[in-house]
Amino acid sequence: MTTTSLRKPTGEDSADGDGAIFSSALNSLQKEIGYSFRDMALLETAMSHRSWSKMFDNVQSYERLEYLGDAVLSLVVADYTYKGWPGMKEGPLAKMRSDVVSQLPLAKIATKIGLSHLVKLGRGEMAEGGQSKPSILSDVLEALIGAIYIDSGSDLKTVYEVIIGWFKEPIEQASKSPGMYNYKESLQMITQKDSGKLPEYVVDGEGPDHARHFNAHVYIDGELRGSGTGSSKKSAEQMAAKAALENT
Repeated sequence: MTTTSLRKPTGEDSADGDGAIFSSALNSLQKEIGYSFRDMALLETAMSHRSWSKMFDNVQSYERLEYLGDAVLSLVVADYTYKGWPGMKEGPLAKMRSDVVSQLPLAKIATKIGLSHLVKLGRGEMAEGGQSKPSILSDVLEALIGAIYIDSGSDLKTVYEVIIGWFKEPIEQASKSPGMYNYKESLQMITQKDSGKLPEYVVDGEGPDHARHFNAHVYIDGELRGSGTGSSKKSAEQMAAKAALENT
């Protein structure tokens, strides 16, 4: 996908972002997601972080849309997995949904469709690298979902098609091992991008063979970044990677 590069917003910018360049980028986003907004103000609000909106009068942040989008996303994924895996019990279904709608998968999709280039941040948040923070990217994606839902006249069918277009592959992956999102893969992708370094894991086991558990520690460039425990080496490493991602 080709995204439009934007000048990073600062506190000296106007509330409408970067004028024609920003509008062009929003048009590109609509083509990418296969949905055209009737009310462009909704789409702009979905891109507005609170650090941006607080600099201007009468400019809303995306937080209300994020709240709505979170609920819509959860409903759509629950419906899709319920119908798609009729033999799966409630527990694994709940774990699969939780895996799919968690912060990191959302942030990956947000990055893929170019939201990191579009989110409007205040100067301080931008200086701290907010445009690449998983927490912000996942929130923006949920706000975009909320905006599509409202703009479409609360047409669940329309937003359903958009969401499943994004999430079908992550759902298929999660169905293979509900409750075990691949945190190691995500951590490796982030560390390679940021520093070119690969995470290193140190694992030790303890307890009798019939009740053995494992402790894992993950290091990046020699620095301990996360620890986790599990009933297997693999699960312990995944939990350590999850801890490292949460501390990133």
